[in-house]
Amino acid sequence: MPGVWSCAGAGMRHSVIVINGPNLNLLGTREPEIYGHLTLSDIEAMCKAHGESLDLEVHCLQSNSEGEMVTAIQDAKGRHGGVILNAAAYTHTSVALQDAILATGLPTVEVHLSNIFSREEFRHHSYISPVAAGVICGFGAKGYVLALDALAELID
Repeated sequence: MPGVWSCAGAGMRHSVIVINGPNLNLLGTREPEIYGHLTLSDIEAMCKAHGESLDLEVHCLQSNSEGEMVTAIQDAKGRHGGVILNAAAYTHTSVALQDAILATGLPTVEVHLSNIFSREEFRHHSYISPVAAGVICGFGAKGYVLALDALAELID
């Protein structure tokens, strides 16, 4: 599709999608000792602002529904150059999200606000990690900025 993979220097910007999963709409009030005090809107604004500095057009989606997240990943092919995915609890359960990433072939960066490896053992397993270009966890909202930096390099 025109524009998705074109050179930013030619006047066309790369586009990426940031997909956030279940309960992340509650950020800012949900367990702030684990997830921080920023809201999802704060994080989305931070992503869009940082995307501007990287000449990336950042689109954001949050869903509590696994099926909607799968559809968003599928729809990203041909529209976006890559995906940043915080699948939240679906990280540990969703073969469907893993299959969607494989089906699109888009570079995907997995993000978690908390360090999932310092938490309950069931959180140590990810269905996303084996198909992701990389994983960023434990750096709070800054993880999204790091993921955008990484994705910008992967797309170029």
